[in-house]
Amino acid sequence: MVEAWYMDESQEDQRAPHRLQPNRAVSLEQLRLLGVTYRKLDADNYETDPCLKEIRKAENYSWMDIITIHKDKLPNYEEKIKTFYEEHLHLDDEIRYILDGSGYFDVRDKDDKWIRISMEKGDMITLPAGIYHRFTLDENACFQHTVWIDCTVKQRRNTNFALQLNLTGDGVLSTWQISVGGLQCT
Repeated sequence: MVEAWYMDESQEDQRAPHRLQPNRAVSLEQLRLLGVTYRKLDADNYETDPCLKEIRKAENYSWMDIITIHKDKLPNYEEKIKTFYEEHLHLDDEIRYILDGSGYFDVRDKDDKWIRISMEKGDMITLPAGIYHRFTLDENACFQHTVWIDCTVKQRRNTNFALQLNLTGDGVLSTWQISVGGLQCT
């Protein structure tokens, strides 16, 4: 079963658990209220799992990719790890299904506090569009997951549209960039 907790404010190794002392656990119900959903599935049989097939049909997940995050398998590993840990949001839901390994997804609550969600093999999480989040490996430093995209999201992505907003520490918009079909505006 997935475990989640409020994070301390330490800037030490991002792969550490970073639990508040004393620990402030976060329940699945609290995550659900943020729009985060969780499922436990059979990762050993993901290609033939009838539960996963039902989820994919119900949620219209028609496209997937498998990503292995390991220094020997992921090109530009160190750069990618830093990029994954940068706070960001998406215009669409983000679905991650862990096939092997373990790591953390961090999400912001409604009071702007970080919640760390510990993920391991068989865990599937859906982060709603618009929720600030980031990802990091844990101390095990190996992670394999699928990326699920529903077909409407894939069609929108084919339009090659991107919006990037950069905020200062106090939440003020500092820069913005829009890219549509290769044309960039700042």
